Amino acid sequence: MHLVYPAVLAVLLFCTGLYGVLARRNAILVLMSVELMLNAVNLNLVAFDVWLRDTLHAGQALTLFTIAVAAAEIGIGLAIVLLVYRNRGSSDIDRLRDLAERPAGPSAPDGSGSADGAPRPDTGAEATA
Repeated sequence: MHLVYPAVLAVLLFCTGLYGVLARRNAILVLMSVELMLNAVNLNLVAFDVWLRDTLHAGQALTLFTIAVAAAEIGIGLAIVLLVYRNRGSSDIDRLRDLAERPAGPSAPDGSGSADGAPRPDTGAEATA
């Protein structure tokens, strides 16, 4: 068997997955692109296992391990995406940056609110002091 054919197919799969990760904004499409990249790795592992005629079939064993890791990754990733979609109404990756904490702005001179005039929520620590 020629090693070139599965290697070229794996490169095409990996490049397609890499493009999907870098260019897409939908979280589900990014997860699918990661799966394409993992499938390219699996194809290379099996192709080199057959080409080297390994008696232990280490490439196929690593492929099974990679499939198990990919299944766990997609399960956890989809759970996170569904939770974000339920809370935000969108699975857009650009909007996920809103989850990061923002530095606190300058407060009002009397300490009763924020710079935009909205009152701060009572944390309970100020009430006891």
